[in-house]
Amino acid sequence: MAETGATMPKATAGADPRIPVVPGFARRGASRSMKAAGKALRERIPRSSHDALALPPDRPDAVRAVEESNRGRVPGLTPIRVGRMAATPFAFLRGAAGLMAHDLVGTPVTGVGAQLCGDAHAANFGLYGDARGSLVIDLNDFDETVFGPWEWDLKRLATSLVLAGRAAGADEDTCRRGAHDTVGAYRRTMRLLARLSALDAWNAIADEELVSHTDARDLVGTLERVSEKARNNTSARFAARSTEDCPDGGRRFVDASPVLRRVPDAEAAAVASGLEGYLATVSEDRVPLLARYTIHDVAFRVVGTGSVGTRSYVVLLLDHRGEALVLQVKEARPSALAPHLPAVGFDVPEAAHEGQRVVLGQKRMQVVSDILLGWADVDGRPYQVRQFRNRKGSVDPAALAADEVDDYGRMTGALLARAHAHSADPRLLAGYCGRNDELDGAVAAFAVAYADRTEADHADLVRAVKAGRVAAELGI
Repeated sequence: MAETGATMPKATAGADPRIPVVPGFARRGASRSMKAAGKALRERIPRSSHDALALPPDRPDAVRAVEESNRGRVPGLTPIRVGRMAATPFAFLRGAAGLMAHDLVGTPVTGVGAQLCGDAHAANFGLYGDARGSLVIDLNDFDETVFGPWEWDLKRLATSLVLAGRAAGADEDTCRRGAHDTVGAYRRTMRLLARLSALDAWNAIADEELVSHTDARDLVGTLERVSEKARNNTSARFAARSTEDCPDGGRRFVDASPVLRRVPDAEAAAVASGLEGYLATVSEDRVPLLARYTIHDVAFRVVGTGSVGTRSYVVLLLDHRGEALVLQVKEARPSALAPHLPAVGFDVPEAAHEGQRVVLGQKRMQVVSDILLGWADVDGRPYQVRQFRNRKGSVDPAALAADEVDDYGRMTGALLARAHAHSADPRLLAGYCGRNDELDGAVAAFAVAYADRTEADHADLVRAVKAGRVAAELGI
């Protein structure tokens, strides 16, 4: 794992000699020069340099990159994945986290590490329910999570705002402003967190304060509509639509091809058996809750754009009243960013379990996480386990009105800063990001340039689909 890239301050003279330096805790005096260390990084990596996009000569063409990313997936589902990526340039970006990581290797990095989402595009933020059923808004996809350069998440998010704005029909100035405001909100939020006490910073910016904190008032109506839908997006509602009564009094899933299909008995049994190991990975106080449910059925369910082709199951659990809880058991593949991180100075230790990597990365970034997160093995493959449809809701950034694009950018930029500040010291990043908008303008320029590159990549994929070079099922 890379060092932060800044010289860490030494303990001050006069520290009480009776109190030893305890590993895992900060040394006395460390905080006073953390911001200065961040400022010093500007001399080596000027903030203006983040506008750079220099694609390597060995860059794979877009079609080959998509084909490579399909390796190891369920072959019959990869045409669906290609078809979804071919829909729009924004959809292409969503499925191309590995290609963008390849391209980011040649861009400036400060060496400051953070737990990354790894796929921090604008559609990977959303609402979900906490343990009491209240709605939380945060990052909500962590398949690619890994420790790496904070700039990579920020640049991916800013680029996605440009492409989402273009898809929504916004003019180019609006799209660039969306990227600019995304970075500005990230920078200002990091500065706010740096001024707070450690505990207050950790839990800062309650969701009900997000709109005022990011001046996202044009987004209020959209958020209210999404929230209303999210409250009804529950396991019970999904089960009511997707299952039927069995002769023995239980329930089972109903085929809804190609998205949902029942599986052979042996496959269902393997998934159910894997949940025994899952119980050892959830928080111990949740085990009695899960013990009150009975496993009734297992089905295969196709998941989102970047994950299409991974093995993903839904498991129907019923309690003593017949109330449903649905778990998602989703294959955890190695992070698409991992092969590219050593080139920028970040060592990637081999994950003990890819599902564990995803779960721990999620917990390191979110303020509140699903109480039933865990991991399991099914037929020798690693999986993550989580609640399915726990009041999830999301804004479609490609369907926003033009006056909402920059509001959404500011909101997601603030959320990304809060998530990064759980693993990277906000004082260090605030010192680097600074007061003015130099970083905002540079990353916005990068985002526009990379959005142009993504549009060209998308066009290459569309041509390949039309020529029959690669199979695609459109509109699914």
